[in-house]
Amino acid sequence: MQASAFPACAWPPSRSLAPIPAMRPVDLLFNRYGGYHRHPVNKAIHWVCVPLIVWSLMGLLWAAAPIAAYAAVAAALGFYLWLSVPIALGMAAVLGAMLYALTWLGERTLIVSAVVFVAAWAAQFVGHAIERSRPSFLEDVRSFLVGPAWLLGFVYRRLGIAV
Repeated sequence: MQASAFPACAWPPSRSLAPIPAMRPVDLLFNRYGGYHRHPVNKAIHWVCVPLIVWSLMGLLWAAAPIAAYAAVAAALGFYLWLSVPIALGMAAVLGAMLYALTWLGERTLIVSAVVFVAAWAAQFVGHAIERSRPSFLEDVRSFLVGPAWLLGFVYRRLGIAV
């Protein structure tokens, strides 16, 4: 007997009118970002370099004008609030600590931030070469903001905090 080309389906069909739950934007973006970061070496590189890139980018903005750094943080927090309130609160704490750390550099802020920025991006590209995948931001520019939140999401899961 030949197997049917059609999958078995339940009969009679369900009478439930309950909607199929849609994935939240935070889950969709984290899943997409995670798809580009599966190799353990690439993940390890991202754990070090993503925070360094965020910190150094804020440092570059701070060196130009502190208000530019504050404006970038405010815009990022707006995005994180759209994603998830717990993510926004956690990122506010992380970004606040990063801004505070920048104040210690004084007049060296620009040069230190530039060196860290270039080195961290170079390492990121090495990680993606190992992964054999393109960086996710080439397909979705939001990945620049999703990366730090994705890392925080791992921390939250370890601590049992809902994203």
